This record gives sequence, C-alpha cells and structure tokens, in this order.
Amino acid sequence: MAMRPDAFLTRVQERGEYATRDEADRAARVVLGLLGAHVVGEERSELAALLPETYALILLNPLQAAEPLDAERFVRATAAWIEGATEATARWDVGAVLSVAAEEAGPDLLRRLLLQLPPGYDLLFGHLASA
Repeated sequence: MAMRPDAFLTRVQERGEYATRDEADRAARVVLGLLGAHVVGEERSELAALLPETYALILLNPLQAAEPLDAERFVRATAAWIEGATEATARWDVGAVLSVAAEEAGPDLLRRLLLQLPPGYDLLFGHLASA
C-alpha cells in the first residue's frame, strides 16, 4: 500500500533535516525523477506502488537521462537540478530521499533495484552492499 503524502514528506523532511516541507518536496521530486530514468520494469513499478501518487508519477515519468549515471554523477545531476545546491547538499538530498525509499522498498526490492544501478548507489540508499 502506498504511503500517504504527508507521511512520506514528514519522513524525508526529518531525514534531511529540512526547515520546510517545500524543501523536502523539492528534493523528493528531483531525486525520484532522476532515479526513474535509471531503473526500469517491474522494480520501478513496485517502488512506485509504495510511494504517494504524486511521487509515484514522477518516478514513472522521469527526467530524461542520456546515459546511465554512476553514483557520483547522479549526485552532480541532482545538484544541477536544485537551485543553489552544491554537490555536498545534493548528496544530503539524495540520501534523505533514497533512504526513505529504501525503507519502504524493503530488502528484496532494494536488492533488485541496486542490481539495475552502477556500483555506489547502495551508499546513496543508505545501505552497504551485501557480499
């Protein structure tokens, strides 16, 4: 069952220590839009089903990516999409959003999502790669 929008934003806001919901919403929209360009198929649909509708649609209708981005380039792309962001603040934004998504996804779906992504995304999701 999908999270309620207010519950999702509250968790992202707390995790990211954002002063306002608008900051949390901006981070969630950018990060999920970029993530949606890098995951496909059943896994993307399963994750979308766990998110509030607004964010699910962003994940399912992603920002366009010309090529797969490694974790560092994903952070740089996030910084480019958020006005006034630096790589350091973008890494924080990515971590706040993706760690909440990882908790919702659970270990099996997260493992399958990480299989679609280049190395290093496990850290962005707040998890260490399992051996």
